Amino acid sequence: MSRSIHRRTFLTGAAVTAVALAAPAAAAATARPRISTAFTLPDDRAYPEGIALDPRTGDAYVGSFTTGAIYRAAAGRRAAEVFLPAGADGRTTANGLKADRAGRLWVIDHTTGIDVYDLRDRSLLARFEAPTSDQSFLNDLVVTADGTAYATDSVRPVIYRITPAEVARGGRAPLAPHFDLSGAVPPHAPTAYTLNGIVADPTGRLLFAVDMTGGGLYRVDATDGSVRQVTLHGGDLVNGDGLELAHRTLWAAHNRSNTLTRWRLFPDGTEARLTRTLTDPALQIPTTLAHTPHGLLVVRSQFDKGGPMGPGTPTPPFTVARVTGM
Repeated sequence: MSRSIHRRTFLTGAAVTAVALAAPAAAAATARPRISTAFTLPDDRAYPEGIALDPRTGDAYVGSFTTGAIYRAAAGRRAAEVFLPAGADGRTTANGLKADRAGRLWVIDHTTGIDVYDLRDRSLLARFEAPTSDQSFLNDLVVTADGTAYATDSVRPVIYRITPAEVARGGRAPLAPHFDLSGAVPPHAPTAYTLNGIVADPTGRLLFAVDMTGGGLYRVDATDGSVRQVTLHGGDLVNGDGLELAHRTLWAAHNRSNTLTRWRLFPDGTEARLTRTLTDPALQIPTTLAHTPHGLLVVRSQFDKGGPMGPGTPTPPFTVARVTGM
């Protein structure tokens, strides 16, 4: 296993106690979040990482970090099935996933690039190849309302962009950095990882990316490329992995500390306030999450049980959790 996989995104951070941090009256009236199993995955060595929801159907897609397989759980089903087998199109790992309104599934293989599939017939529409001249670790992506995709790099403080026209051309194309965050994100040790989860506001103009090592959140204006650090009130985003944003509510999965946090973004996106925190070993190293009307779907990676975090044996089956009350 490569050194980069062992260093993935699992830097230690102080675990926090599960506590509601909303306004005192609301916190007192709010019950503790509930964790249950939404659906199971079929492989006993899946070690899932990313999740995507098809906005047209509600079907969920989950990627295996260790094999590159993609699983699909149809809306309302309690068990997922293999959608794309391990090794499909030469992909050996899958981390960031997104499904868009055009019926396409975007899959990141951090070692090679980004694949775009047609969800109807599972055909590979386009492949965007990771830079080979510089070290890179493609991590997560977001697809905005106009079909533009943005992806983070965890060893370089840059964000890549793929336009709808580039997808329409199909075939293979190289990825090139589009936004440079080095002037805003503090430098870290060579073994540390930086950018991970990324989300966008409904207009697609503002992007938000987390620095999992420094614990900061960064706002990128997609129209002019300006970058600023978001002022966080009440906590930080150390170990921050996947993000989800809906109606100015931002959720984050903190992998190493088995934690989920909920934040309220200010209207201009320059500040955010922590409103709720849940820490529970039942989250099993949460890597990312997706918001649904019935709660959050949270990927339970078990990376610390024989996966990229260390030796051990996973507890079967691998699952995606449903968390309500967050």
